[in-house]
Amino acid sequence: MKYLSILFFLMITSFTIGQTTYLQCGKLVDTKNGKVLDNMTIIIENNMIMNVENGFKTSGSDQDIIIDLKDKTVLPGLIDMHVHLEGESNPKSYLQKFTLNTSDRALRASFYAKKTLQAGFTTVRDLGGSGANISLRNAINQGFAEGPRVYTAGKAIGTTGGHADPSNGVRKEIMGDPGPAEGVVNGPEDAKKAVRQRYKNGADLIKITATGGVLSMAKNGQNPQFTVEEIKAICETAKDYDMHVAAHAHGDEGMQRAILGGVKTIEHGTLMSDKTMEMMKEYDVYYVPTLTAGKEVSDKAKIKGYYPDIIVPKALDIGPKIQGTFAKAYKKGVKIAFGTDAGVFPHGINGKEFRYMVEVGMTEMHAIQSATITNALLLKNEQIGSIEKGNYADIIAVDEDPTKNIKTLENVVFVMKDGIVYKN
Repeated sequence: MKYLSILFFLMITSFTIGQTTYLQCGKLVDTKNGKVLDNMTIIIENNMIMNVENGFKTSGSDQDIIIDLKDKTVLPGLIDMHVHLEGESNPKSYLQKFTLNTSDRALRASFYAKKTLQAGFTTVRDLGGSGANISLRNAINQGFAEGPRVYTAGKAIGTTGGHADPSNGVRKEIMGDPGPAEGVVNGPEDAKKAVRQRYKNGADLIKITATGGVLSMAKNGQNPQFTVEEIKAICETAKDYDMHVAAHAHGDEGMQRAILGGVKTIEHGTLMSDKTMEMMKEYDVYYVPTLTAGKEVSDKAKIKGYYPDIIVPKALDIGPKIQGTFAKAYKKGVKIAFGTDAGVFPHGINGKEFRYMVEVGMTEMHAIQSATITNALLLKNEQIGSIEKGNYADIIAVDEDPTKNIKTLENVVFVMKDGIVYKN
């Protein structure tokens, strides 16, 4: 009870009496300069970092708070560029699209958002749901739910029969003919309308499904599903509304069309060729690998009945290949943005992605930077991703130095977001 009382005090007083908080850090990861600093103090007022100083500083006021993290390594809050907060994979997932209401998804999303924050991810990019993800973002921003800072695409955009067509696999009598409002487009004019509808709905960015997907109720998991003209219409319209475009893509031709069309990130990228890697470098496109999803999906496909039969061969074929593609892309100098596809697997274990990145050659510091300063740059938010004066107080701590043991990021022991302590 004493611990709960102290934690509650820390949470409710961060904004109410304006005291200063001193985080005394044994080690601090400087993500901008790629260094680990010893014996540092982070000084916080309200939700902002006021200064970062050498040594262990103390307060001259009885009302200020000192948090002892002298035996921990402190990092900026982590950023996951590919999550789906509305759901979580399970053997009933495909039935639940008929049994769950949007309100059901919203309530579950708040639970998954809290798990994500507790895992040390203080910012995420939600790449597709029913639209409840927009309400979740608003609830978090307004203080009605606990979770990370959310940038959301709302409902993803696909083509008729494509990976994001919500009517795939249902009876013909209820299949209907979904259009731009539902995120299904055919032709440049439809594409423009779908983007404007996402903006009207409150989305922060656009997600398209440039190729087939593993978990959709369709046979092909890699075929291109948009024309270049359609993608250009989406990207040009999105730019008008200051939104970037993320492209789900497994097949190589679909990736190349997406790059030529103007997308900013390629998600998964499983069958990416050398030519596509060079195109990504030329067009300044980032790769979001989602290695955890690849491993988890291929493992679950071996469990009889976990997925519908049409999905199993795709999962077994595509899932195991993502890590190898990532290793090659990293060596070639493709820009890497950290993202996991959480929701395809249980929320809260996003940190496993780091170990899979390092397993195939990425340095520990580069992996950490991909989940901090790189993603902050992509989101055009310079006040996250690093611990420095003027940034939001999004701060986490782990037991060990992650540049020496990357697996420590799978067990975050301290979480502060916007100056409020959520885990200590």
